This record gives sequence, structure tokens and C-alpha cells, in this order.
Amino acid sequence: MRNLPLPSAPAPCKRTVLIVALASVLGGCAMTKGLFDTLGPDYRLEPAPATAWQPPGPNPAAVQLLVAHSGSGDALKQWWQQFDDPVLTTLLDAAQRSSATLAQAAARIERARADAVAANVAGSPSLDATAGASRSAFSFGGPAVLRTQGQVGVQSSWEIDLFGGRARERESARAQLDANVAAWHDARVALAAEVANAYVNFRFCEMQTELARLDAASRTETARLTGLTAGAGLQSPANAALARASAADAAAALSQRQALCEIDIKGLVALTATEEPALRTLLARPAGTPPRLPRPRQFAIDAVPAKVLAQRPDLAAAERDVAVASAGIGVAEADQFPRLSLAGNVTPTRSRLDGSPTISVTTWSIGPSLALPLLDGGRRVANVDAARAQYAAAAASYRAKARNAVREVEEAMVRLGGVAARMSDTRAAAAGYRESLDGAHTRQRAGFASLIELEDARRTSFAADGAVAALEYEGVAAWITLYRAIGGGWDGSLDPAAVSDIRLRMDSTLTRATP
Repeated sequence: MRNLPLPSAPAPCKRTVLIVALASVLGGCAMTKGLFDTLGPDYRLEPAPATAWQPPGPNPAAVQLLVAHSGSGDALKQWWQQFDDPVLTTLLDAAQRSSATLAQAAARIERARADAVAANVAGSPSLDATAGASRSAFSFGGPAVLRTQGQVGVQSSWEIDLFGGRARERESARAQLDANVAAWHDARVALAAEVANAYVNFRFCEMQTELARLDAASRTETARLTGLTAGAGLQSPANAALARASAADAAAALSQRQALCEIDIKGLVALTATEEPALRTLLARPAGTPPRLPRPRQFAIDAVPAKVLAQRPDLAAAERDVAVASAGIGVAEADQFPRLSLAGNVTPTRSRLDGSPTISVTTWSIGPSLALPLLDGGRRVANVDAARAQYAAAAASYRAKARNAVREVEEAMVRLGGVAARMSDTRAAAAGYRESLDGAHTRQRAGFASLIELEDARRTSFAADGAVAALEYEGVAAWITLYRAIGGGWDGSLDPAAVSDIRLRMDSTLTRATP
């Protein structure tokens, strides 16, 4: 019988490759949990309040607000088109492209995405290669001997996640990424509301300026007529002086309104990064067109608060912060237990002395190492307590924000209800004062009223028109507040890919900081 050769032992490099392959397989099995246990609480989403809306007020039904869009943002994606104002939508687009706040929020998303990638591979085996070469000389009392040496090495290490610390770190990183994406959405919604408010303020300022101009013209005319009658001895000089003072006050008020409108334009320039001449051209009204406010169409809110609040990106970010804090408890608890690592390396080395043959030497090693926490003065226990306190604080903050969100929606609904309840009476009053002005015109032409009485009636009518404009402004501002309170046009998605194109829609100087 012929003796068969025994199989040779695998080469050291093959051994290391097999070890790394085995570690990779085991690492893949332990990606979602610890090998023995996964410490810390398993996070559960804390539900938002699910009570019914409580919008008190004189007549909340007058606004046709029935309580939001079934937890979906689809009905609000075209929110701003409901205002039927192309200037507003143009300003909103410009602000979205140029906002430094959005660029910073997008940068935080990229940072969180990178952290999540790092956390995902933290519990996986690593493999590094090294290479080196050297030339040296040495002597033992005789001629110097030259030595040439080169080596190439491969080393691998793997921390085995025994108690789920690495798994909790991955959970925390994913939740942090979600929180940053939600914060980006919140910044976008807040910016839209800020730009809309600034634009509405400017249009309202234009309306007030026009009323102030008419009032100043009326008071100037009254001062002229009073001066004529005083010169004829029909009125006292004191009345003429009072009329001139009233005209001067009106002129000063007009100048103040014009200055405020200029300040509003400066604010819009800063928000939208639009050149001021181009912005003034955009804001200019056609000749003969009176200033007006954008008029949003009403919509119905027909869901319970919990569904509406699920759309608010600030609440989504706060809820993700709670998840981050929950995972932090598991990380701190796992830090109290032993850590097991497996390391291996293989290093072939080739050396040659002067005139001698090349010598090849290969060294390799593999083995586990176990770190046992023995004495740390209570530091690890304190870290667990701190993590639990952080979780309690994050949960309390989330609940407080949820309550505040309900309050913001209900306050906006109350404001809208109040505007609707007062609007009919305010418009009726304005219509009555205009009829009184028409009557004063008729009496003045018939000789039964003076021009001074006519101007008094005119100013009263202007004041009533100003009250209507102020109430309309209050209503538009309440609609914008409601937009902000129910989460704006956000669709509830936390997918980072939804904002991956943000850099394509922003100025490169804002999105990519150069050192």
C-alpha cells in the first residue's frame, strides 16, 4: 500500500484570509444586535396627544376649519399657490435657493449621514495592509555590511459586539440622521413662513401708506379751507392753527409709513438674496392698480391632532432625539461589560546582506483579547445614569413640543374665527361711513354742509377702510401661522434622499464652504 502525502498546513497568508472571511461572516450576523444580549431599552415611539380640537371663540365655525389632511401633506404641497400671488411664489423660490440656514441644515444632514456610515461599519472586521523597505549598514569591528530589507503585511481586527453596544450606536446614528433631515424640513417650512410674513407686511404697508397719503391730502385741504375762513373772520386763528398742526401730523405719519415700507424691502432683499433693483421691479404694481393683500383660499382640517402633529417636522426631529437618547442608554450600559476583540496579522519579510542569498521570513499571529472593567470609581455607572437622565429630558421636551403644537394650531384657528366673526361688522361699518361720505358730498353740493365737514367725513371713511385692511391683514397672517403650525408643505418623509438634491438647488458658495 502506497503512503499518501499528508496535506500541508495552509500558508500563513491563507490562514489570515480565512480568519478575516470568518470574522466578516460573524460580523454580518451581529450587525443588528449583540452576540449575547442587546442592553438598553428597545425604543418605542411615544404617541402624540389624540384628543379632539378645542378651538374656543365667538364663532369658530365661520372659518370652515373642521380639524387637517389625515396625516398627509399632499393637500398642503400647493399651499402657496392658494394665495394666487405669483410674486409671493417667486420670492419663496428665491429664498429656498439662497438660504444659509437651509445650507447649514443640509450640511448637518451630510455630517449625520457620514456618522451613520461610520457607525454601521464600527462593529465589522477591518483589514489593513502595510508595506515598508529599508537599507541599513552595520559593522562588528570590520568592514561595514549593507542590509536591504522589505516587508508587506496584512493585519485584521474585529471587536465582537457581545452586549449590543455597537448595535445601539448604529441605532443612535440612524435616529440622528432622521432628526437632521426633519430639522431641514422644519427650516424650510419656517423660512417659507418668514418670507410670506415679510411679503404680506410689505403689501399691508403699501395699503397703509396709500390710506395715509389720502388722509394727509384731506387734512391739508382742511387746513387750507380753515385758513381761508379764518382769514375772512369766520373762524378763530386757533382753529386754523389746529388744522395746520393736524395736517403736519398727517404728513409726518405718511413719511413714517414710507420709511417702514423701505425697511420691509430691505428685509426681503436679505431673505431672498435678490438684487434690490430687481426686487423693486418684481414688487411694482401695474399703474392704477391699488395695493392689495394676497387672498388665500380656505381649506378644511378634518383629522385629529395626533395625525396633524405627525406632519410637523420639528416634532419629528424631537421624537428622533428621544430615539437617540434611548439608544444612548444601551451604549452606556454595554460599556460596563467586557469587550472582546480578535486580531490577526501576517508579515512576510525579505532581507539580503552583501554577497549573501536573500532570506525570507514570514511572521503571523492571531488571537483574542478581553478587556474587563474592574475599577473606574463609578464612572460607567454615572454614565448610565446620565444617559437615562438625557432620555427623560428628551422625552419631556417632546411632550412639551407636542402640547405647544396643539396650542399653536388652536390659536391660529381662534384667530381665524375671530377675524371671520368681526369681518362682516367691520365691512358693514366701512360701508356705512362711505354712505355718510356720499351724503356729505350731496349736502355740500346743495349748500347744506361745508367743505370742512366733507373732509371730516372723508377721513372717517378712510379710517374705516383702514380697519378693514388691518383685519384682512390679521386674517392672512393667521393663515400663514396655521401653515406653520400644521407642518407646512412637508410630506412627512424622513428619507435623506428626499433632500439629496438640495445642493443642486442652492448657490455653491452657500452649500460648500471652502477652507
